[in-house]
Amino acid sequence: MPAIQQSCTTPRELFSVLAAGATLLLVVHSLGRFIYTPLLPYLIGDGQIDPQQGASIATWNYLGYLMGAMLAIRWHRIDHIRWLLPLSLTVHVLTTLLQTQLDDATALAAARWINGVANGVVFVQAPALILEWLVWRNRASLSGLVYLGVGLGLLVSSALVSLTVDWLAGADRWWPAALLSVPLAWWGTARLLRLEVPVRAEHETGQHPRPTALLDRASVPLFLSYAGAGLGYILPMTFLPLLATIQLPPGHWLVDGAWLLVALATLPAPFIWNHLGAKFGDLPAIRANFGIQLLGVLAAVVWPGPLGLVLCAVLVGVTFVGTVLLTQRIGRALHPHQGPRLSAALVALYGFTQMAGPWLTKQWLDFGGTLDSAFWIGVVALLWGLVFSGLVPRPEQWHARRTAGAEE
Repeated sequence: MPAIQQSCTTPRELFSVLAAGATLLLVVHSLGRFIYTPLLPYLIGDGQIDPQQGASIATWNYLGYLMGAMLAIRWHRIDHIRWLLPLSLTVHVLTTLLQTQLDDATALAAARWINGVANGVVFVQAPALILEWLVWRNRASLSGLVYLGVGLGLLVSSALVSLTVDWLAGADRWWPAALLSVPLAWWGTARLLRLEVPVRAEHETGQHPRPTALLDRASVPLFLSYAGAGLGYILPMTFLPLLATIQLPPGHWLVDGAWLLVALATLPAPFIWNHLGAKFGDLPAIRANFGIQLLGVLAAVVWPGPLGLVLCAVLVGVTFVGTVLLTQRIGRALHPHQGPRLSAALVALYGFTQMAGPWLTKQWLDFGGTLDSAFWIGVVALLWGLVFSGLVPRPEQWHARRTAGAEE
């Protein structure tokens, strides 16, 4: 079947598909995962959990995210996505509703773990399905715009928490996210399931091709770089509002405002990094991305207080989505015939390092360390990512060398 021509896809159709993908990321990643960050200080203040339990619950959620990404590696074909994606969104909605009834920290951790599994599957499969659909229509450069859902979702999650802070408490604080998730998940899923994406076959028999190795001399540095990104960004994205409550006096605007700044900075990030990647190349863009994000986390520990918190919120917010979209595009360029599987492997690695962040923080706090000093873990991780991003070859040069080697 020949590729569908670019002219056959209308702007309205492109918008609706990207909007559906962005909506699903808003539901699972912002209303599902990241709303926990602004909620955390209030759940602790309500006496539902303590800081150590808060870090542990975050770790369980990230463990689920890792497991969901690994499921997406196992079931990575388009025909797999068509049944696993709606199933995962159903699980997400049900567990989000369940969280409104749970006051026990252990039960909440279990619900957050299952919710994380669903999040991991959807965060892999929805963008991967859309990327394959866009590639088939020669519009792959638009793929990063699906991550607008994350930035918009952070803004929505910040508003939901801030507007209900005085009249909800404990488990009831989950109700706004739960009620909003139901219609959004239904619409986004229904739209993506209508996409026409051919399942590639290698042989005339119609059998699916055997997956080739994902790890080679080109992709290993990319994987190692992405591992640093996952560990580096997750500390501020989990603990920044809590850090604000520790560093600032009660009632300071940054206690709620730090997360709002993250959300506002994240909103234009897909446009910014999509444009920079297209103009200068994805590899130069991602190296700049790592450098800016490193400065953001470093600011939180070098300048504790309002200045450091604002710089951390803005610089991490404007970069972390760009890391994701640029890495996914670079990876697919290195391995163009196994996009969904590669995406799942990258997200699984990201999930593992994200899980390690809250766990390391909990160990550090139990050992007697402070939350401020725990942010040095993120600084070292992002420096690691920056170094290995410099070792990733340009995809066109890598494929040329491989072709030359094969001809010899």
